[in-house]
Amino acid sequence: MPRFVIHEHWASHHHCDLRLERGGVLRSFAIPKGIPQMSGERRLAIPVEDHPFSYADFEGEIPEGYGRGIVRIWDEGNSEVEKWTDGEILVRFLGRRIQEPYALIRFWKGNWLFTRRKEEDHES
Repeated sequence: MPRFVIHEHWASHHHCDLRLERGGVLRSFAIPKGIPQMSGERRLAIPVEDHPFSYADFEGEIPEGYGRGIVRIWDEGNSEVEKWTDGEILVRFLGRRIQEPYALIRFWKGNWLFTRRKEEDHES
């Protein structure tokens, strides 16, 4: 089962980084307003460069320059990927904090929409 990790990142702006294992790397998205907690909540997801798989366990301080600040693991675990295309990723997180279905949908200028799906959406 592929892994996921959500890093909480205190940089110039506090945000979360969503990282999904795919093809031996962590596909990564910055989530400026945090992880959606309620079904139907939507957040902007900005794709950032892939990270090496070893970064999944990283916690600590990033020095001055790109990405500086403190990084802590907010949640981690396995994931069930239902669909992964160039424009849509449907996944269920099986973490310590979240075990719900989520979607990433590409929508504008390469950015994505990150939303918590309803349970019924996952079961149908």
